[in-house]
Amino acid sequence: MQIKNDTEAMALALEWAAKGMTITAPNPRVGCVIVRDGEVIGAGHTQPAGQAHAEIQALRDAAARGNDVRGATAYVTLEPCSHYGRTPPCSKALVEAGLGRVVAAMGDPNPLVAGRGMAQLEAAGIATASGLLANEAHELNIGFFSRMQRGRPWVRLKTAASLDGMTALENGESQWITGPEARQDGHAWRARACVILTGIGTVKADDPQLTVRGIDTPRQPRRVVVDSRLEIALDAKILQGEPCWIVAALPHPDKEAQLRAAGHEVILLANHAGKVDLPALMLELGRREINEVHVEAGSKLNASLVREGCVDELLVYLAPSLIGAGQGMFALPPLKRLADKVNLRFHDVAMVGADLRVLARLNNEEPT
Repeated sequence: MQIKNDTEAMALALEWAAKGMTITAPNPRVGCVIVRDGEVIGAGHTQPAGQAHAEIQALRDAAARGNDVRGATAYVTLEPCSHYGRTPPCSKALVEAGLGRVVAAMGDPNPLVAGRGMAQLEAAGIATASGLLANEAHELNIGFFSRMQRGRPWVRLKTAASLDGMTALENGESQWITGPEARQDGHAWRARACVILTGIGTVKADDPQLTVRGIDTPRQPRRVVVDSRLEIALDAKILQGEPCWIVAALPHPDKEAQLRAAGHEVILLANHAGKVDLPALMLELGRREINEVHVEAGSKLNASLVREGCVDELLVYLAPSLIGAGQGMFALPPLKRLADKVNLRFHDVAMVGADLRVLARLNNEEPT
């Protein structure tokens, strides 16, 4: 394909970055295209951790096609890394390959990079530019930015409800309020996350698997259960398959031993009230290199996460139906003043099948 300008080239690099949506964590999703005279001569995206980054993939692609990259322009969705980590620095590879120009969508928030990659390119005489389609690049890696800048993952809380805000009937029946397209879309959001988090209430009431289904994905996100008193049944469906992290507040040595014998990990994090310390949990997940958390829980845990400042974004599917009295999305206490309401801002609204999908962000401090 012919590339007319820098914006088209970076847009294509972002498309390549999105190809790594479910495989790159804990590394960011990065794409790279190499262009000469309007022609793409190499392209690639970051591979799983420990394997080649986007720039290396693009250089290899160019070589496989027999293309000479000397003097060409590389468009990268994130500043090339400049340090030795699981792989050698990409900035060095670009210098050695003889690129004439490198355009990055934005700088790398990793303190080990933070401008050093572009500086190394400039020191080698390579022309550089940055800031092109930066918002789009940031959105693609909002969890990575969150972890690097705030020490905790980006937390997205998903819920599905009728237009009057009910997630289930009073008796708990909820299958299905939304349509098949919305449910499939929800699995796509699960797939991009590093962790799917729920509470013991949901596990006891619904016995969910919380796996990605119907979506082609090379890996299942880690499942995390908030279970203050370690009430989870050993035959719960969520404990089948890949190991889970069970987060408790109160020690229960016998149950802990049983869960660990089955391959699961028990994490003890208690707050002053004898419940799981949710902010501490988010910091612990950040320490474990988790970029994005996808929450699917009941109204009590939903409310606790919001109240304690642990949620960054709501992913809400609204069905064109009315249920009346039922179970709501958030078990928040009554307010005495309207000024105390939880404020959000709409980020994106779209139709998914017959349902409305709303992405709304809380006014927490966001990574930039």
